[in-house]
Amino acid sequence: MSDLATRDYADPAVRAQLVSEVDRAPGAAKPDPILVVDSVVRHFGGMTAVDVDHLEVQRGIITALIGPNGAGKTTFFNLVTGFDRPSQGAHWSFDGKTLDKTSASSVAQAGMVRTFQLTKSLNRMTVMDNMMLGATEQSGENLVKSLFKPLWHGQEREIEERAKELLDRFKLLAKKDDYAGSLSGGQRKLLEMARALMTRPKMIMLDEPMAGVNPALTQSLLGHIQSLRDEGTTVLFVEHDMHMVRHISDWVVVMAEGRVIAEGPADSVMSDQAVIDAYLGAHHDMDLGDDALLEEDAVKEMADEVAREEAEGKA
Repeated sequence: MSDLATRDYADPAVRAQLVSEVDRAPGAAKPDPILVVDSVVRHFGGMTAVDVDHLEVQRGIITALIGPNGAGKTTFFNLVTGFDRPSQGAHWSFDGKTLDKTSASSVAQAGMVRTFQLTKSLNRMTVMDNMMLGATEQSGENLVKSLFKPLWHGQEREIEERAKELLDRFKLLAKKDDYAGSLSGGQRKLLEMARALMTRPKMIMLDEPMAGVNPALTQSLLGHIQSLRDEGTTVLFVEHDMHMVRHISDWVVVMAEGRVIAEGPADSVMSDQAVIDAYLGAHHDMDLGDDALLEEDAVKEMADEVAREEAEGKA
């Protein structure tokens, strides 16, 4: 067994060492990549939504995928998880297994699962039923075996116990018999994350986990994401909340116009001129890492400026 395979990813010193070994350049090679992507391109009509030449995601850490709206982040997620197809020849592998032309279910079975910007809970089923559906390789799903309860009853009880453990961990156990549609937006995000963990994934991909979440649940979600990494699960997430990105990510990848334009630790990436240009356009004098950018008054100030410019143009 290699030294890489025996690393304790829960140890902050190990994660820091992994980051220190990587070049701060787009497409940089990682010491122990779990996901490797080459030449993934997706066109929609005459527009190129994704054009990723090479990207590696390091095993055992939290990687943030950031970029302005329309950068291609969610489309990239869709492509590598089998929910969309590239427009031309592409290659990517996960944990050493080629996934170029596999289905979304095959990707999940390989150990790479994802959540969505808009939660996909089955609203007319209970929270517990949603969790039970997330488990894989259930004997009771086989038509023949389903006729003989002793063949699947024991496994179903094990799945139910795991579901209860995860619901308890995500503070949803009291809601287990409620319909999923009755949960708040933040609770549905927690349910989707918990359900994804029913598959015991090697890597979980979170698409804007904080979008629409009540601030009261934000800290809880952050803690859950960090605990996943500390238990050895690789995390790749898309997020616009730069406070969150700076707080929990070990590595940051930046996309703009479908391409990877920068990689590195959060502090260095957010001071990269190419990243600032991609996010802010003409506002070169503003630092992407400046907390003022993320405050409501700063957003309002920029909106007011746009409105003034539009009014002047009509005058």
